[in-house]
Amino acid sequence: MRVALCQMRVWQGERERNWQTAEEMLAKAREGGADVAVLPEMWTSGYDFGRLEEHAETLTGPTRARMAEAARRLGLWVVAGSWPVRGPEGVANTSCTFAPNGQLVHVYRKVHLIGLMAEDRYLVPGQAANTFTLAGNEAAVMICYDLRFPELARRFALSGAKVIFIPAEWPVQRAAHWRALCTARAIEDQAYVVAVNMSGWNDQDRFAGGSLVVDPWGEMVVEGGEEPGILYADIDLTKVEEVRSAMSVLRDARPDVYQAKVNRT
Repeated sequence: MRVALCQMRVWQGERERNWQTAEEMLAKAREGGADVAVLPEMWTSGYDFGRLEEHAETLTGPTRARMAEAARRLGLWVVAGSWPVRGPEGVANTSCTFAPNGQLVHVYRKVHLIGLMAEDRYLVPGQAANTFTLAGNEAAVMICYDLRFPELARRFALSGAKVIFIPAEWPVQRAAHWRALCTARAIEDQAYVVAVNMSGWNDQDRFAGGSLVVDPWGEMVVEGGEEPGILYADIDLTKVEEVRSAMSVLRDARPDVYQAKVNRT
C-alpha cells in the first residue's frame, strides 16, 4: 500500500486557498501512485478560533462534499485531516475518511483538547474511539494532541488496528516530542504510524513539518523536513502480524491491573 503524506502549508482563515491546495496535493498524490492520501489537522482554516463560527460546517458541508468528490474522481482513499464540524453539542475537531468511491467511511472527533492552544475553550471533545476498515485492514485515526495519550492508541491496537493515521498541527518548539511519541506509539502498539503535520506558521506559532511513517518495529520508513510537499511511503501491513507474532505485547497486556482512576486536580 502506497501512502502519500500531504504536508500542507495551511493559511490561517483562508478556506478557499486551503481547499485548492489540498485538492492539488491529492491529485499529485494519485499521480505519484498513492493508494491512500492523508491531510493535516484543521487544514481548512488553521487555528483561527476568533472566526470559528465562520469556519465551522455541518458534517454535510462543503469540505465533506469536496473531499468526497476528490476521492471519487481520483479513485483514492482520503484520510482528510480534520476541520471544525458543528454538531448538537458544539464544534468538534473532526476527521473524515473517504473510500475511493467517495463514500464517507469513518468519522473521528478529537478526544483530547489541549488547553495550551485554547482548544478546550472553543471546541467540544469527541466521545468515541472506533476503528474502520481500509482496503481490508483495520485502521484508526487520532488527532495531534491525542498522540500524548497512549491509552487511546492501545485501544485501537487491541481493536485490531494495523495502521494509525495522525493528522496534526504540531509546533516546532515541541518537534522532538512529535518524533519520539510517534515512534513510541508504533513500537508499543506494533502498528504503522502515519503522522502528517502542517508546514508554515500563524500569528502565534511556527509548525514543525516533519511528517513521518514509523513501522511496527519502530523503524523510520520516511521523514520530512519543515517545507511543504508530499512524502511517499510503501507500507506492508503483513509486517504488523509478523511483529505481533514475534513479540506478544498486545496479548500480554493487563489493563485489568493498571487501569487507574484519573485525578484531575
